[in-house]
Amino acid sequence: MSQNAPALTVYGADWCRDCLRTKRQLDELGVAYDYVDLVADPAQADAAERISGRTNIPVVVFPDGEHQVEPTNEETAAKLTALGLI
Repeated sequence: MSQNAPALTVYGADWCRDCLRTKRQLDELGVAYDYVDLVADPAQADAAERISGRTNIPVVVFPDGEHQVEPTNEETAAKLTALGLI
């Protein structure tokens, strides 16, 4: 996947430690992603809740349409590996 085509979307906020941890992990792994800042664009919180059915963040949406809510680094790495992204 090219750097111009993010593999996934992360819905999060800068006050959320899990969001910061997930972003740091993706950056360290070199996985491209679109970041939806729910502080800058609060209306997107509804989209994140529709995807996950929950209000928890981060919500990570993968290219296969599956998502994770508040994933551990291990869960994210396992999914990225299964998709061949790392």
